Amino acid sequence: MTDSSRRTAAAPTAPRAAVRHGRLRPASALRTALSALAGVLVVALVSGASVAAIAAYRLAAEVDAVDIGGETPTVGEWEGGFNVLIVGIDNAEGQADAEERDSTLNDVNMLVHVAEDQQSAVAVSIPRDLMVDIPTCQQEDGSTSDAVEFVQINSAYGRGGLPCVVDTVEQLTGLEIPYAGTISFDGVARMSSAVGGVEVCIDAPISDPYTGLNLSTAGTHTVEGYEALAFLRTRYGVGDGGDLSRISNQQTYLSSLVRKVQSDGVLTDLGALYGLARVTTESMELSTSLAPLDTMVAMARVLADMPTENIVFVQYPGETVLDGDLAGRVVPLEDAADALLERIRNDERFLPDEPEQGTVADPNAPNPAPSATAAPAPSEPAAAPSATPSSSATAEPEPPVLENVPGQTAADRRCSAAND
Repeated sequence: MTDSSRRTAAAPTAPRAAVRHGRLRPASALRTALSALAGVLVVALVSGASVAAIAAYRLAAEVDAVDIGGETPTVGEWEGGFNVLIVGIDNAEGQADAEERDSTLNDVNMLVHVAEDQQSAVAVSIPRDLMVDIPTCQQEDGSTSDAVEFVQINSAYGRGGLPCVVDTVEQLTGLEIPYAGTISFDGVARMSSAVGGVEVCIDAPISDPYTGLNLSTAGTHTVEGYEALAFLRTRYGVGDGGDLSRISNQQTYLSSLVRKVQSDGVLTDLGALYGLARVTTESMELSTSLAPLDTMVAMARVLADMPTENIVFVQYPGETVLDGDLAGRVVPLEDAADALLERIRNDERFLPDEPEQGTVADPNAPNPAPSATAAPAPSEPAAAPSATPSSSATAEPEPPVLENVPGQTAADRRCSAAND
């Protein structure tokens, strides 16, 4: 078990039982390194009260669930913050392209943290190749796997299923995670179609024979279905061809998805809401704490109106080893990780460092709206400065940039950088 002294709850108002980690039954759909966070954001942003009223009895019957602990709030306002871990696994039972190997890997690990005041959220992508310590985990047959040190995080699922991944991320971050789930490749493809596609920008043509992605011109493209899936999966088509570049590429898609869902009337379209909620339940396996539709509805009310500049996507700080026995693995940057986790635990806003690989600034992004505190136009005489300016007129200071914590906000418009 993880050391409970390291946990910091993101406490919802409803009382919580002790976290109990049950075993997740094997998944049957293709689950691997796609942007699993898209699923939980779509759930959170579009599973509104109207869906609950129309389809609760149908949707609740369709959700696969596993008990990892945590209690569900009553339908209505969710008070406080929360943590959700979304895991994408590969080589699952029944997977069409399953490899001949014994283990199933958690190749996507994304932790979503919503602040206690519900004014900001952070989504942390943990690289599949990050070297971490994995605690003792209970296996499906009731036996336990020994704790191991400095191994790839994507081996946690094979040592004890979803509960072992939860324990590992709790130990890594010091955050308690009462909500978790997995999502399929096919599910995110369907979600992209359900919202009418997602706009992505590329700085040069991208052709990746490994995923089937072929975007032949630079500029903006609307991707949906399996083209969107290929965009999310591409690794060799962007940046330096590494996993960190793929994460940056996925974040451009997620930011665009959040902007689209918030701005295109999806939240008021009952047909779109129901379709997305149904796709979600068909495509995810959720912890019992997250499975009830009431929980997703309550979370939706928290995130639906959150300013996009307050939704931050980051990579867990690390650097790729270039040679030696650990070549290709990612080792943590401990000082940067400590700074990130301190901010998350204290619900303090920050801005991410600009990604080094995978994306570039969009040269055609619209100019930001003028600030309310902008200087008056030359034709309009400026008011005399006050000797004692009121506190209400003082602009809130911009959050600090965390060095070596790459990422972007949902408001940032970036283009994927093609791997030449």
